[in-house]
Amino acid sequence: MDHGSSKRSIYAALAANLAIAIAKFVGASLSGSSAMLSEGFHSVVDTANELLLLYGLKQSAAEPDEDYPLGRSQELYFWALMVAVLIFALGGGFSIYEGVQSLQHPEPSRNFAVSYGVLAIAALFESIALVISVGEFNRTRPHSLTFWQALRKSKDPTTFVVIFEDAAALIGLAIAAIGLGVSEWQQNTQYDGIASILIGLLLIIVAVVLVFETKGLLLGESALPETRASIKQIVQNDPAVSALGPPITIHLGPTDVLLALNIEFQDELAADEIEAAIRRIEAKIRDAHGEIKRIFIEAASIV
Repeated sequence: MDHGSSKRSIYAALAANLAIAIAKFVGASLSGSSAMLSEGFHSVVDTANELLLLYGLKQSAAEPDEDYPLGRSQELYFWALMVAVLIFALGGGFSIYEGVQSLQHPEPSRNFAVSYGVLAIAALFESIALVISVGEFNRTRPHSLTFWQALRKSKDPTTFVVIFEDAAALIGLAIAAIGLGVSEWQQNTQYDGIASILIGLLLIIVAVVLVFETKGLLLGESALPETRASIKQIVQNDPAVSALGPPITIHLGPTDVLLALNIEFQDELAADEIEAAIRRIEAKIRDAHGEIKRIFIEAASIV
Protein backbone atom coordinates (compact mmCIF):
# COMPACT_ATOMS: atom_id res chain seq x y z
CA MET A 1 0.00 0.00 0.00
CA ASP A 2 1.46 3.41 -0.96
CA HIS A 3 1.52 6.33 1.44
CA GLY A 4 -1.31 8.02 -0.45
CA SER A 5 -3.61 5.07 0.17
CA SER A 6 -2.46 4.87 3.78
CA LYS A 7 -3.24 8.54 4.36
CA ARG A 8 -6.70 8.26 2.83
CA SER A 9 -7.53 5.40 5.20
CA ILE A 10 -6.14 7.28 8.20
CA TYR A 11 -7.93 10.53 7.36
CA ALA A 12 -11.21 8.68 6.97
CA ALA A 13 -10.75 6.96 10.33
CA LEU A 14 -9.63 10.24 11.97
CA ALA A 15 -12.71 12.16 10.82
CA ALA A 16 -15.03 9.33 11.85
CA ASN A 17 -13.47 8.83 15.27
CA LEU A 18 -13.46 12.53 16.11
CA ALA A 19 -17.15 12.93 15.26
CA ILE A 20 -18.04 9.69 17.02
CA ALA A 21 -16.13 10.61 20.19
CA ILE A 22 -18.13 13.84 20.53
CA ALA A 23 -21.42 12.00 19.94
CA LYS A 24 -20.56 9.29 22.46
CA PHE A 25 -19.64 11.74 25.20
CA VAL A 26 -22.88 13.64 24.62
CA GLY A 27 -24.76 10.34 24.75
CA ALA A 28 -22.92 9.27 27.92
CA SER A 29 -23.72 12.53 29.69
CA LEU A 30 -27.41 12.26 28.77
CA SER A 31 -27.80 8.55 29.55
CA GLY A 32 -25.29 7.94 32.33
CA SER A 33 -24.14 4.79 30.50
CA SER A 34 -20.78 3.39 31.59
CA ALA A 35 -20.36 1.45 28.35
CA MET A 36 -21.10 4.60 26.34
CA LEU A 37 -18.47 6.54 28.31
CA SER A 38 -15.95 3.75 27.68
CA GLU A 39 -16.77 3.86 23.99
CA GLY A 40 -16.22 7.64 24.06
CA PHE A 41 -12.70 7.20 25.43
CA HIS A 42 -12.18 4.38 22.94
CA SER A 43 -12.87 6.85 20.11
CA VAL A 44 -10.61 9.50 21.69
CA VAL A 45 -7.77 6.97 21.84
CA ASP A 46 -8.43 5.95 18.22
CA THR A 47 -8.35 9.63 17.18
CA ALA A 48 -4.98 10.10 18.91
CA ASN A 49 -3.77 6.93 17.22
CA GLU A 50 -4.55 8.25 13.75
CA LEU A 51 -2.60 11.43 14.54
CA LEU A 52 0.39 9.36 15.67
CA LEU A 53 0.26 7.29 12.48
CA LEU A 54 0.16 10.43 10.35
CA TYR A 55 3.14 11.79 12.28
CA GLY A 56 4.95 8.49 11.79
CA LEU A 57 4.30 8.62 8.04
CA LYS A 58 5.68 12.16 7.87
CA GLN A 59 8.81 11.30 9.86
CA SER A 60 9.44 8.09 7.91
CA ALA A 61 9.59 10.06 4.67
CA ALA A 62 12.67 12.03 5.80
CA GLU A 63 15.66 11.75 3.50
CA PRO A 64 18.83 9.94 4.68
CA ASP A 65 21.48 12.13 6.32
CA GLU A 66 24.71 11.69 8.30
CA ASP A 67 22.84 10.84 11.49
CA TYR A 68 20.40 8.46 9.76
CA PRO A 69 22.28 7.11 6.72
CA LEU A 70 19.50 4.60 5.93
CA GLY A 71 16.71 7.12 6.41
CA ARG A 72 14.02 7.03 9.07
CA SER A 73 11.52 4.64 7.51
CA GLN A 74 11.43 2.49 10.66
CA GLU A 75 10.04 5.40 12.66
CA LEU A 76 6.61 4.46 11.31
CA TYR A 77 6.96 1.09 13.05
CA PHE A 78 7.87 2.81 16.32
CA TRP A 79 4.75 4.98 16.29
CA ALA A 80 2.61 1.99 15.34
CA LEU A 81 3.94 0.31 18.49
CA MET A 82 3.04 3.42 20.51
CA VAL A 83 -0.49 3.17 19.08
CA ALA A 84 -0.76 -0.39 20.41
CA VAL A 85 0.48 0.76 23.83
CA LEU A 86 -2.11 3.56 23.90
CA ILE A 87 -4.92 1.16 23.00
CA PHE A 88 -3.79 -1.18 25.78
CA ALA A 89 -3.15 1.37 28.52
CA LEU A 90 -5.70 4.10 27.85
CA GLY A 91 -8.45 2.42 25.86
CA GLY A 92 -8.47 -0.99 27.51
CA GLY A 93 -7.39 0.17 30.96
CA PHE A 94 -9.90 2.98 31.28
CA SER A 95 -12.78 0.88 29.95
CA ILE A 96 -12.14 -1.85 32.52
CA TYR A 97 -11.73 0.72 35.30
CA GLU A 98 -14.97 2.45 34.34
CA GLY A 99 -16.78 -0.89 34.19
CA VAL A 100 -15.54 -1.92 37.64
CA GLN A 101 -16.55 1.48 39.04
CA SER A 102 -20.01 1.05 37.53
CA LEU A 103 -20.37 -2.37 39.15
CA GLN A 104 -19.25 -1.07 42.54
CA HIS A 105 -21.26 2.16 42.42
CA PRO A 106 -24.20 1.57 40.06
CA GLU A 107 -26.20 4.56 38.90
CA PRO A 108 -29.52 4.35 37.10
CA SER A 109 -29.28 4.77 33.35
CA ARG A 110 -31.60 7.16 31.55
CA ASN A 111 -32.46 8.26 28.01
CA PHE A 112 -31.86 4.84 26.45
CA ALA A 113 -33.24 6.11 23.14
CA VAL A 114 -30.46 8.72 22.98
CA SER A 115 -27.82 6.03 23.63
CA TYR A 116 -29.21 3.78 20.90
CA GLY A 117 -29.28 6.71 18.48
CA VAL A 118 -25.66 7.61 19.23
CA LEU A 119 -24.57 4.00 18.84
CA ALA A 120 -26.38 3.75 15.50
CA ILE A 121 -24.73 6.93 14.20
CA ALA A 122 -21.34 5.72 15.47
CA ALA A 123 -21.83 2.36 13.76
CA LEU A 124 -22.63 4.13 10.49
CA PHE A 125 -19.48 6.28 10.60
CA GLU A 126 -17.27 3.38 11.69
CA SER A 127 -18.67 1.22 8.89
CA ILE A 128 -17.89 3.93 6.33
CA ALA A 129 -14.32 4.27 7.69
CA LEU A 130 -13.85 0.48 7.61
CA VAL A 131 -15.17 0.21 4.05
CA ILE A 132 -12.75 2.94 2.94
CA SER A 133 -9.74 1.36 4.67
CA VAL A 134 -10.54 -2.12 3.35
CA GLY A 135 -11.16 -0.71 -0.12
CA GLU A 136 -7.80 1.09 -0.16
CA PHE A 137 -6.11 -2.09 1.03
CA ASN A 138 -7.81 -4.26 -1.60
CA ARG A 139 -6.84 -1.78 -4.31
CA THR A 140 -3.16 -2.62 -3.79
CA ARG A 141 -3.52 -6.19 -2.50
CA PRO A 142 -1.83 -8.86 -4.66
CA HIS A 143 -4.54 -10.83 -6.46
CA SER A 144 -2.76 -14.08 -5.61
CA LEU A 145 -3.47 -13.55 -1.90
CA THR A 146 -6.76 -13.59 -0.04
CA PHE A 147 -7.69 -10.57 2.05
CA TRP A 148 -6.62 -12.23 5.31
CA GLN A 149 -3.39 -13.60 3.85
CA ALA A 150 -2.44 -10.17 2.52
CA LEU A 151 -3.35 -8.48 5.80
CA ARG A 152 -1.29 -10.99 7.77
CA LYS A 153 1.72 -10.51 5.49
CA SER A 154 1.41 -6.73 5.27
CA LYS A 155 4.51 -4.74 6.18
CA ASP A 156 2.53 -1.50 6.44
CA PRO A 157 1.30 -0.90 10.01
CA THR A 158 -1.04 1.85 8.84
CA THR A 159 -2.91 -0.89 6.97
CA PHE A 160 -3.53 -3.39 9.73
CA VAL A 161 -3.74 -0.84 12.56
CA VAL A 162 -6.56 1.14 10.93
CA ILE A 163 -8.47 -1.97 9.83
CA PHE A 164 -8.10 -3.61 13.26
CA GLU A 165 -9.17 -0.38 14.99
CA ASP A 166 -12.26 0.08 12.85
CA ALA A 167 -13.27 -3.58 13.20
CA ALA A 168 -12.73 -3.48 16.98
CA ALA A 169 -14.77 -0.27 17.18
CA LEU A 170 -17.75 -1.93 15.48
CA ILE A 171 -17.52 -4.94 17.80
CA GLY A 172 -17.26 -2.57 20.77
CA LEU A 173 -20.39 -0.74 19.64
CA ALA A 174 -22.25 -4.03 19.41
CA ILE A 175 -21.15 -4.93 22.95
CA ALA A 176 -22.24 -1.50 24.23
CA ALA A 177 -25.63 -1.87 22.52
CA ILE A 178 -26.18 -5.33 24.00
CA GLY A 179 -25.15 -4.07 27.45
CA LEU A 180 -27.58 -1.17 27.24
CA GLY A 181 -30.36 -3.40 25.94
CA VAL A 182 -29.99 -5.97 28.70
CA SER A 183 -29.70 -3.20 31.31
CA GLU A 184 -32.97 -1.66 30.11
CA TRP A 185 -34.68 -5.04 29.91
CA GLN A 186 -33.58 -6.21 33.35
CA GLN A 187 -33.62 -2.74 34.91
CA ASN A 188 -30.11 -3.52 36.15
CA THR A 189 -27.18 -1.22 35.29
CA GLN A 190 -24.63 -3.89 36.18
CA TYR A 191 -24.95 -5.28 32.66
CA ASP A 192 -23.82 -1.91 31.36
CA GLY A 193 -20.72 -2.14 33.58
CA ILE A 194 -20.04 -5.67 32.35
CA ALA A 195 -20.24 -4.39 28.76
CA SER A 196 -17.67 -1.72 29.62
CA ILE A 197 -15.31 -4.38 30.99
CA LEU A 198 -15.79 -6.51 27.87
CA ILE A 199 -14.98 -3.51 25.67
CA GLY A 200 -11.78 -3.03 27.68
CA LEU A 201 -10.81 -6.68 27.24
CA LEU A 202 -11.50 -6.40 23.50
CA LEU A 203 -9.16 -3.42 23.24
CA ILE A 204 -6.45 -5.21 25.18
CA ILE A 205 -6.67 -8.20 22.83
CA VAL A 206 -6.40 -5.89 19.80
CA ALA A 207 -3.44 -4.09 21.39
CA VAL A 208 -1.59 -7.35 22.05
CA VAL A 209 -2.13 -8.50 18.47
CA LEU A 210 -0.81 -5.18 17.15
CA VAL A 211 2.24 -5.38 19.43
CA PHE A 212 3.18 -8.81 18.06
CA GLU A 213 2.56 -7.66 14.48
CA THR A 214 4.74 -4.57 14.93
CA LYS A 215 7.50 -6.26 16.94
CA GLY A 216 8.82 -8.24 13.98
CA LEU A 217 8.95 -5.12 11.83
CA LEU A 218 10.90 -3.20 14.48
CA LEU A 219 13.37 -6.08 14.84
CA GLY A 220 14.11 -6.04 11.10
CA GLU A 221 11.69 -8.49 9.52
CA SER A 222 12.74 -10.06 6.24
CA ALA A 223 10.98 -9.56 2.93
CA LEU A 224 8.26 -12.03 1.96
CA PRO A 225 9.40 -15.55 0.93
CA GLU A 226 8.19 -15.02 -2.63
CA THR A 227 10.25 -11.82 -2.87
CA ARG A 228 13.38 -13.62 -1.65
CA ALA A 229 12.73 -16.47 -4.09
CA SER A 230 12.38 -13.99 -6.94
CA ILE A 231 15.67 -12.31 -6.02
CA LYS A 232 17.45 -15.67 -5.99
CA GLN A 233 16.01 -16.50 -9.41
CA ILE A 234 17.12 -13.18 -10.90
CA VAL A 235 20.68 -13.55 -9.59
CA GLN A 236 21.09 -17.23 -10.48
CA ASN A 237 19.81 -16.64 -14.01
CA ASP A 238 22.66 -14.22 -14.71
CA PRO A 239 25.39 -15.99 -16.75
CA ALA A 240 28.16 -14.30 -14.73
CA VAL A 241 27.05 -15.93 -11.46
CA SER A 242 28.40 -19.30 -10.34
CA ALA A 243 27.04 -19.35 -6.76
CA LEU A 244 24.83 -17.28 -4.46
CA GLY A 245 24.60 -17.06 -0.68
CA PRO A 246 21.25 -16.64 1.07
CA PRO A 247 19.91 -13.12 0.33
CA ILE A 248 19.67 -10.88 3.40
CA THR A 249 16.61 -8.62 3.30
CA ILE A 250 15.43 -6.20 5.97
CA HIS A 251 12.25 -4.12 5.89
CA LEU A 252 13.22 -0.61 6.96
CA GLY A 253 9.73 0.57 6.03
CA PRO A 254 6.62 -0.70 4.22
CA THR A 255 8.16 0.13 0.83
CA ASP A 256 11.82 0.41 1.85
CA VAL A 257 13.79 -2.85 1.79
CA LEU A 258 17.54 -3.26 2.22
CA LEU A 259 19.14 -6.15 0.32
CA ALA A 260 22.61 -7.64 0.84
CA LEU A 261 23.95 -10.34 -1.49
CA ASN A 262 27.06 -12.50 -1.40
CA ILE A 263 27.75 -13.61 -4.97
CA GLU A 264 30.49 -15.78 -6.42
CA PHE A 265 31.17 -14.88 -10.05
CA GLN A 266 32.70 -17.02 -12.78
CA ASP A 267 36.47 -17.31 -12.28
CA GLU A 268 37.35 -16.26 -15.84
CA LEU A 269 35.60 -12.87 -15.58
CA ALA A 270 37.67 -9.70 -15.53
CA ALA A 271 37.02 -6.92 -13.00
CA ASP A 272 35.12 -4.74 -15.49
CA GLU A 273 32.93 -7.72 -16.45
CA ILE A 274 32.09 -8.34 -12.79
CA GLU A 275 31.20 -4.64 -12.38
CA ALA A 276 28.93 -4.84 -15.41
CA ALA A 277 27.28 -7.99 -14.02
CA ILE A 278 26.66 -6.27 -10.66
CA ARG A 279 25.03 -3.29 -12.39
CA ARG A 280 22.94 -5.64 -14.52
CA ILE A 281 21.76 -7.67 -11.51
CA GLU A 282 20.92 -4.54 -9.52
CA ALA A 283 18.89 -3.11 -12.39
CA LYS A 284 16.89 -6.34 -12.82
CA ILE A 285 16.15 -6.56 -9.09
CA ARG A 286 15.01 -2.93 -8.92
CA ASP A 287 12.79 -3.38 -11.99
CA ALA A 288 11.13 -6.43 -10.43
CA HIS A 289 10.90 -5.09 -6.87
CA GLY A 290 10.53 -1.33 -6.58
CA GLU A 291 10.42 -1.55 -2.78
CA ILE A 292 14.11 -2.56 -2.68
CA LYS A 293 15.82 0.81 -2.27
CA ARG A 294 19.35 -0.24 -1.28
CA ILE A 295 21.37 -3.14 -2.67
CA PHE A 296 24.78 -4.17 -1.33
CA ILE A 297 26.61 -6.86 -3.32
CA GLU A 298 29.80 -8.50 -2.16
CA ALA A 299 31.76 -10.49 -4.73
CA ALA A 300 33.30 -13.35 -2.75
CA SER A 301 33.68 -17.09 -2.63
CA ILE A 302 30.66 -19.01 -1.38
CA VAL A 303 31.71 -21.68 1.08
